Amino acid sequence: MQATTLPPRTADLFTQGLERQTGAALLRFGAARPGPADRISWSGDGAVAWLDEPRGHLWSVGEPTAAAALTLRAAHQLPDNVKEFTAPRGADTLLGRHLTVTDPTAWTFRWTLDEPPHHPAEERVTKLNETHHDQLLTFLSEHSPAHSTGPGSSNVSLWAGIRDTDGHLVACGAMSSLTDSGTPLMASVATDASRRGQGLGAALTTWLTRYAVRRYGHCTLWQLADNTPADRLYTRLGYRNEDPCVSARISTH
Repeated sequence: MQATTLPPRTADLFTQGLERQTGAALLRFGAARPGPADRISWSGDGAVAWLDEPRGHLWSVGEPTAAAALTLRAAHQLPDNVKEFTAPRGADTLLGRHLTVTDPTAWTFRWTLDEPPHHPAEERVTKLNETHHDQLLTFLSEHSPAHSTGPGSSNVSLWAGIRDTDGHLVACGAMSSLTDSGTPLMASVATDASRRGQGLGAALTTWLTRYAVRRYGHCTLWQLADNTPADRLYTRLGYRNEDPCVSARISTH
C-alpha cells in the first residue's frame, strides 16, 4: 500500500455495487444515498471509505487490502481529521505496517429485515421519555457502565424499558441511528445484573427489533465479536452475521 499526495475528493460510494455484496451491509445501511454534499469519501478497486468529520472516524467496506489502502490514503491526506477507523476485519493488521494502530476491537455489524419470533415477555416493555432520563442514567451507570449511548443523545429516537412489580427499572434499551444515513440502530441494551438469565434482555431486544422493522423496514446493531450470549440471541432473532469489522485508533505521527 502506498499513500498519495492527491487532495481529498468526494467519491460516489455506490458505483461498484458493493452494497449488494455479502460483507458490505455497513455501506448499504450506513452511508446515505445520495450522499451529503459535504461528505468526504474515497473509492478504490474493491472498497469505498467515507469520513464522519465531527468524530474523526473513517468508515470503509470491501476487500480488506483495498479498504486498508483507502484508510491509509485518507490518513495521509487528512492527518488531523482521521483519528480512528472501522474497516473489514484484517485491515487493522495491514495498516499496522504503515501506521500506529491502537486499541483494536473486533465487532460484527448485524442487521435484519424481518420481525423476530414473539417473546412472551414483550408485553412488559414500555416506552420511556425525557422524564425518565435520570432513572436511565442511574440504571446504565450501575448495570452497563460501558454503554455506547446515553439519555439525551441526539441520535436516539426512543428509549424503552421493563419494570418489576415495584416499578423499578430492570431492563432498558434505545433506538438510535447511524449518523450518516439515519438507519435505525439498537443500542445500550442493559439488564439488572441480579436478574440476568430471566429473558428480560431478550424480551426488550425482541420488542425494539419489531418496533424498528415495522417503522423503518429494518434494524441494525453492533455486536462485540467475543460476546457469545449476544451472538446466540441475535441469531435467534434473525440478525444476519456476515459483516465482521474492526475498529481502532490511528496515529500518523
